Amino acid sequence: MMLPRETLATAAIPGGDTLTLVSHGRDYIIMLGRDELMGTRMQFSEEQLAELTLERMNADTPRILIGGYGMGFTYRKALEKLPEGGRVFVAEVVPEILEWAEGPLAHLTGETLADPRGEVVLCDVAALIDDAIDGTCAKWHAILLDVDNGPDGIVRDGNERLYSRTGLAKARDALCSGGILAVWSAAPDHKFRTRLKDAGFDVEERTVRARPNNKGPRHTIWFARKT
Repeated sequence: MMLPRETLATAAIPGGDTLTLVSHGRDYIIMLGRDELMGTRMQFSEEQLAELTLERMNADTPRILIGGYGMGFTYRKALEKLPEGGRVFVAEVVPEILEWAEGPLAHLTGETLADPRGEVVLCDVAALIDDAIDGTCAKWHAILLDVDNGPDGIVRDGNERLYSRTGLAKARDALCSGGILAVWSAAPDHKFRTRLKDAGFDVEERTVRARPNNKGPRHTIWFARKT
């Protein structure tokens, strides 16, 4: 028998559509319209976004910026792999996402949101990138972007600028020397890889399965290093 999906909550995205949190048996899914943005059955590639980035970093006490909290998969893995003295900041534009993290998804969240090594900021990730350029905050050793299903602004129109030539140049300016811009995508995008190179990054592209044990759809992560 097919298990029904139960709607648990909805949230409006500033300048975008509506997110819906649904349960499906033991699993939880965040939907954008009829599309699945993320779910508990396919979290591995989002965890790999953090783990593989940290493996590539050479900073002793890194400052890491994550665009988008979602279900917290990337954030939790970053905290798990974080070297002593490091800090992780998450920019999230939908306040209800954090309410879900402390409500229906509390069993996933655990004590993460109380971890003193991390902080979730309710703002556009572009604002924290700009702050690093302006000197309002220190520059980042890594910027991890998972605010869409790839390098286009399907969740909200304002995200388009993150992946534009101007947006990539700003991300580069906000990084320390040798810092990494890591971008998650549900599919490959050769034009985006070219844009990263044109922005002055050394680019590595990895294909990662959505689920462990080499299962699930293939997702793409670009690791763009500032040289």
